[in-house]
Amino acid sequence: MRDLNYNHLRYFWAVAHDGSLTRAAGRLNLSQSALSVQIQKLEHQLGHRLFERSGKKLVLTEAGRIALDYADTVFKAGDELLNTLRGQPVASRQTLKVGAQTTLSRNFQLEFLRPLVGRADVDLIVRSGTMRELTAQLETQAIDVILSNRGAVQDAHSSLRSFLLNQQPVSLVGHPRPGQKTFRFPDDLATVPVLLPSLDSEIRISFDRLLERTGIRPVILAEVDDMAMLRLLARERQGVTLVPPIVVRDELESGVLVEHYRIPEVTETFYAIVKKRRFPNRLLRDLLPVGPPEAAP
Repeated sequence: MRDLNYNHLRYFWAVAHDGSLTRAAGRLNLSQSALSVQIQKLEHQLGHRLFERSGKKLVLTEAGRIALDYADTVFKAGDELLNTLRGQPVASRQTLKVGAQTTLSRNFQLEFLRPLVGRADVDLIVRSGTMRELTAQLETQAIDVILSNRGAVQDAHSSLRSFLLNQQPVSLVGHPRPGQKTFRFPDDLATVPVLLPSLDSEIRISFDRLLERTGIRPVILAEVDDMAMLRLLARERQGVTLVPPIVVRDELESGVLVEHYRIPEVTETFYAIVKKRRFPNRLLRDLLPVGPPEAAP
């Protein structure tokens, strides 16, 4: 393989960031055909397609995203070299792109990312979305890891790997009840209104199965698929809320809410899901547990 042609790499880098051959050609003062030929030469040398068309847009392939990561590093290093020799050193920075399921506790997300928070050499990008949206982004390497309360479904063809990060208890929490009897589970759920996660939540499924066995029909105040909203409602409304204590940790510590009953049969699991890559993000080594990935439950 011949040495990499850095002119070709810079042309590719410009098009990848512009997302348009036309705009990049104008900025580089080249014709579109000339720019296209330069990128084709780079693709030929690397042995991979770097772009594919989606309608009128150019979209990076998996090889294109890897090439862009390296191109960013190369040209960033060049800028740092110039700044250093001019007496203006710039610290090298790494980027980690995290996708978090919308139903996931913000407190848990912070605990996971804490080793990187505040590091001068790290840029953290956190995006929220559904599992379908985040899985699609992980597959195209638009993000490096998904934080979820369920593992990825795996089969012989899957390239996704799930790491079990933690398993938390689930409790019924609510405002203090001075002068009232201790909360009786499950009997009091027949009269005390309850705030619940939505039906697609694993803890909600476990909770419903448990109540079916007891014969209790709860008085449901609301069903919420966002843990941040569930936390706010728990603070504002009377009754009890089904939630992992980590979600309302600050309220429990301050006494705004109390734990009325911890349900041993119901737990919340937290996973980190990554795509098997030849060049994984090195920052993940500081966050993922040591050892093989877990199978999806």
